[in-house]
Amino acid sequence: MPSAPPSRSGAASSATRRPVANPWRVELRELGRRAGSMQEIERTLPAPPDWRVELIGVPEGGEVRLRLRLESVMEGVLVSGDVAVPLVGSCARCLEPIEDSLELDVQELYAYEGSTTEATSEEDEVRRVEGDHLDLEPMLRDLVVLSLPLAPTCTEDCAGLCVDCGQRLDELPADHSHEVLDPRWAGLAGRFASAPGTPDADNTEEN
Repeated sequence: MPSAPPSRSGAASSATRRPVANPWRVELRELGRRAGSMQEIERTLPAPPDWRVELIGVPEGGEVRLRLRLESVMEGVLVSGDVAVPLVGSCARCLEPIEDSLELDVQELYAYEGSTTEATSEEDEVRRVEGDHLDLEPMLRDLVVLSLPLAPTCTEDCAGLCVDCGQRLDELPADHSHEVLDPRWAGLAGRFASAPGTPDADNTEEN
């Protein structure tokens, strides 16, 4: 009796267990190591979750647009071009939502293993070609995050919030103010308010 064909569901489950390819990984087989060889890449990738500082950053899954040129040089691979990302956050002065974009120039050398640059540089001073590929994500993350403002503002001249009522000063009239009583006189003011003959005291007695 012929054996039953393998289950398609088993094949499908095996396929789903395959690791997802890293979209930030660039293969270098096509580029090669001949100095002067060039390769251009243009990609739009979803942003990872940690491209941000406290008040502003790239939203997770936001479109990261890359236009890069890879050039083979004696010491490694020179990556140059530009990256554009969307930004969302909060104004450091008035806490209003911020939506913006950021475009940055890219220029980074990935050193070959065994190259003079790799041998004479500390671990965190230079990026390295990993076998026959390089990973763009750590480099681009550092570039973007280090360019983010620590205290972003919705406008350059945002006046912030009223310290007394918490409303945006830019939305309040120019003469907006609150009566501020010097705390050193607060006790006397309370005594005068409750003394006989004062309007507040008379109203209290009438009631």
